[in-house]
Amino acid sequence: MTQTAAPKAPKAVATEIPAFPMMDMSKFEMPKFEMPKFDMDAMEVPAAFREMTEKAIAKAKEAYDQAKVSAEEATEILEDTFAATSKYATEMNKTLLGNAKSNMIASFDLAEKLFGVKTVAEAVELQSEFARKQFELLTAQAKDIQAKAQKGAEACAKPAKDGVAKTMEKFKVEA
Repeated sequence: MTQTAAPKAPKAVATEIPAFPMMDMSKFEMPKFEMPKFDMDAMEVPAAFREMTEKAIAKAKEAYDQAKVSAEEATEILEDTFAATSKYATEMNKTLLGNAKSNMIASFDLAEKLFGVKTVAEAVELQSEFARKQFELLTAQAKDIQAKAQKGAEACAKPAKDGVAKTMEKFKVEA
């Protein structure tokens, strides 16, 4: 079976409606005028204006050069600071891991010794000796960490401190 399509209705033709149907825009035109013609060769810039402009350009160039030098110095200071920070952070991590390792070894040694005790008194004596040694060891480790942290902080602050001192010297010279 074949189906035949019903005939389509003709499409409505769109008519264009003007935006302002009552106004005839052809009556309105842009005014016609000519731009004045200047002879640029005959127009001379005053010497005072030229001199002022040249001075302003020279000062702007000088300010740019100073800003560029300052930015380069600041970048160098940051690079030095980050390098020092990285170095001392790595050193501090190695120290902390070494301390943790030695403390764990001491704890396992205590556990091994406790497995071999025969009396409670022996266990208490081993535990007391371990606690005393660990307290001394932790005190020494804390002092070492404090000294390394202080050394690292001083090394990390040195580039910035030197940069500030250098800048202050420049201001003293210029003043």
